[in-house]
Amino acid sequence: MPVLLAALGVFAVSLDSAINIALPAMAATFGVGAATIRWIIICYVLTYALTSFAAGLLADRLGPAPVFTTGLGLSCVGFVAYAAAGSFGAVLLLRVLQGIGGGLVYGTAPALVTLWLPRERHGRGLGLMSLGLGAGLAVGPLMGGVLVERFGWLWVFLARAPVMGILALLAGAMLGTSRRGGIVTRMVAPRDVLRAPVLRSATLAFLSNYAQFAVWLLIPFFLVGVLGLPPIVGGLLFMLTPLGAALAAPAGGWATDRAGPRPPLVLGLLIEVGGLWTISRLGVEGPLLVAAVGLALVGLGVGLFQVPNLAEMMAAFPSAQQGAAGGLAFLSRTVGSAAGVQVTATLFASRGGELAFLEAFRFAFVAAATACGVAALLALVPTARPTARP
Repeated sequence: MPVLLAALGVFAVSLDSAINIALPAMAATFGVGAATIRWIIICYVLTYALTSFAAGLLADRLGPAPVFTTGLGLSCVGFVAYAAAGSFGAVLLLRVLQGIGGGLVYGTAPALVTLWLPRERHGRGLGLMSLGLGAGLAVGPLMGGVLVERFGWLWVFLARAPVMGILALLAGAMLGTSRRGGIVTRMVAPRDVLRAPVLRSATLAFLSNYAQFAVWLLIPFFLVGVLGLPPIVGGLLFMLTPLGAALAAPAGGWATDRAGPRPPLVLGLLIEVGGLWTISRLGVEGPLLVAAVGLALVGLGVGLFQVPNLAEMMAAFPSAQQGAAGGLAFLSRTVGSAAGVQVTATLFASRGGELAFLEAFRFAFVAAATACGVAALLALVPTARPTARP
């Protein structure tokens, strides 16, 4: 049951992908451009990046269950509060609150999996959790497209409050007595983090998420703004990336348990590079099929990469530090995501931004493909299999 609840929890939090297809509508409401609206993403991502690591440390002291449940409840409260947000600044503050709730969930979900399952099934358990994460990211854009077109962008937030409330009640009832197997707590120290296997896994996660967030920032403006697609159609195309990630995650977990993390990890990064490069070749007159293929390849690559990358990070820490390991893994991902949004927006603006959209769009995606290519080269370097410190 903890593994299933971990998957459902990250599914509910990752439904925040609905916000991306709502960004053009929010920008119009508050009178801001693509460069400014990125703070909607940055405030949320940076907050849950920092919170996820703190949540993991707290989970090593209290157990992951109460921290996980608190995150779900806090997210529910945050969603309801959007009904009273009347300015862009108020929305940014609520994105910070939402990021705290999301970080508490993301930072403890991996520990719920690895503390409950034997080591030889960690890959499949983390694959199921990542399936929930990818499924939420996939459903979110479609849900966002429907809600924005029929009810307005505010309902992208309000519609998720009941989901979070129900999950918080379920987690409180079912995880309150979950066992931790008599594990003795040992707080993480700098020497536990500053090890080559840990730093390598963190760097790969940073670069992969840095690269893929070019999709999350710019593709909605390309599909809805440049191509003029309705939000629902744009949401359907946009969901190909997270849908690909969701479908590839169980395969990545299975391959990790059978062959080790390195083969699926490297293959996933190479597929992600191919998808980003394909997107960088898009134009106004090009067929939508090319855009669909590029978006799907990015998702398949990310899904195949993330599970072995997470498994490597969790395996590098002992059972007493699984909360810290999961939190550090999500910290690496989300710092990469925030950097990807910030740097991609800067590169986009440096080439003309909205005034020369296609040139700037292509330049930003070439840069993203290059960053992911660096990650693939780093992943190819032979390293010792990470082992937990005693």
